[in-house]
Amino acid sequence: MADDRSSKDLETGEGYSRKLEQQPSADGAQTQNLETAQHGEKGVEVLNWDGPNDPDNPFNWSRKYKWLLTITTCFISILTGLPAGSYGAGDAGMEAKFHISQQHFPWLFWATTSWNIGAATFPLLFVPLTENSGRMPGYFISYIVFLIFLFPSAFAQNFATMIVTRLIGGGASSVSINIVGGTISDIWKGPKERSIPMSIFGMTSVIGIALGPFIGGAIQRNLDWRWIYYIQIIFDGGCLPIFWFILKETRGDVILARKAKKLRKSTGRNIYAKAELTRDSIPKMLKISFTRPTKMLFTEWVVFSFTIWVSFAWGILFLFSQSISQTFSTNYGFSVFQTSMIQLAISFGAIVGTIINPLQDRLYLSSARRNKETPGRPIPEARLYFSVPGSLLFTAGLFWYGWSSYPHVPWPVPALGIGCVGLGIYSIYLAVVNYLADAYEKYAASALSAASLGRNTFGAFLPLASPALYTNVGFQWGSSLLGFIGLVLSLAPVLLFFKGEEIRQRSPFMSEATFDEAEGLSRRSSLRHPPKELRQDHTVGGAVPNAPQI
Repeated sequence: MADDRSSKDLETGEGYSRKLEQQPSADGAQTQNLETAQHGEKGVEVLNWDGPNDPDNPFNWSRKYKWLLTITTCFISILTGLPAGSYGAGDAGMEAKFHISQQHFPWLFWATTSWNIGAATFPLLFVPLTENSGRMPGYFISYIVFLIFLFPSAFAQNFATMIVTRLIGGGASSVSINIVGGTISDIWKGPKERSIPMSIFGMTSVIGIALGPFIGGAIQRNLDWRWIYYIQIIFDGGCLPIFWFILKETRGDVILARKAKKLRKSTGRNIYAKAELTRDSIPKMLKISFTRPTKMLFTEWVVFSFTIWVSFAWGILFLFSQSISQTFSTNYGFSVFQTSMIQLAISFGAIVGTIINPLQDRLYLSSARRNKETPGRPIPEARLYFSVPGSLLFTAGLFWYGWSSYPHVPWPVPALGIGCVGLGIYSIYLAVVNYLADAYEKYAASALSAASLGRNTFGAFLPLASPALYTNVGFQWGSSLLGFIGLVLSLAPVLLFFKGEEIRQRSPFMSEATFDEAEGLSRRSSLRHPPKELRQDHTVGGAVPNAPQI
């Protein structure tokens, strides 16, 4: 084959020429798609996929296996999210064991705060490493660490042990969940194929936490609070060999790199995958993974506003773990298990959102016909069609829940309000993930990291205000205050819905983030103060769209 090209390594700035050839493999049974290239001072052969139908390419795996991978990894996100919510079901037992009074302040919630702090910070440090090492090492290392740190919760003799060890457990849990989005992007090609898998993943991200109180409440109904952790250890540990049997590496760059390494060993030739020649060093990756999300959070209006929007919704998800118990035990005399059943309304809301989300995706894909900015591509703001009514439903649900929280009002009425809040949380979360991924493209991972940092921080601290809020101003006005905040934040998607194109044109990061060079040139020419330097990042900021960091 004769495909002579010259290109430039975007990371190193080193130029090399290429010639594409079909080379026999080591065993002579197959051909390998190789490019001869000059990288630095040495000549190398760059390994590519063996055509568009290469069976080793994860995009070409059977739909049956891709669905098996999707369901399995989404199940992992549920399992690793459960301890975040199930912890609160053991409050009464922990109060007695650790001699802690909750009368004036929810001291026991500090262990959930530490869990969420770990969830906010650990992915920034460890998720970027999976871009080089692969998804599977990331899954199994984080899952095993998560499993190990359930033991201290089960056997803790003091509360300090719970706080410290749940910090690590929450961090490991969040790393596992973060990798799921990357796996879906690895195996499903394009937004149309990813539509339903991403909807399911968004649902499991919410219900993994929301199911926790119900699971914990069901266990402690007849058993000691420590069995909340014993049972999770037994079940999660039993799933580990099943996951080992089902899962395999999905990141294409890593698959090619491993294949190239085998060929180097068997042939003695300088055969490399392109990712091996262009990847950043680990210190550089970590620096970018910490600094770029922070910079985007405070310099990009879209990232900042959407982070506050989704973070407030996520904080409400955790606040409800305190509020629902307080409201329904006071008004209706519900037990811990009965209040945990009310928490299921959040999960039902997320499930309803998952069922109707394909319609949102259909509207998004059809927007490509109306895109004058980049003809043929869907409009990023079309991701927000359902989020606007979803955000308003989230706000309405807070008012509904608050003003129906009277003893004389039947309990299903406030429960329906909680379900509306659950549907709203799901629609907000999925809209933020998809919009940031579409709008920032090459810098999607950094934008999503910023949102993840804010979201888990709100989840860590907002619920601490729940008992004082509802005790001092009452169930009605306490929820109304939250509803008014939600109403103000609902303006963010409305503004972007009407002014999104103009805002994107003025954004320095978005001007460099697009994969479309013509679009990028158009955006850069409209900037008043274009940035001096914005470098493409292949490993951290260059995540495939729809790869959320949770």
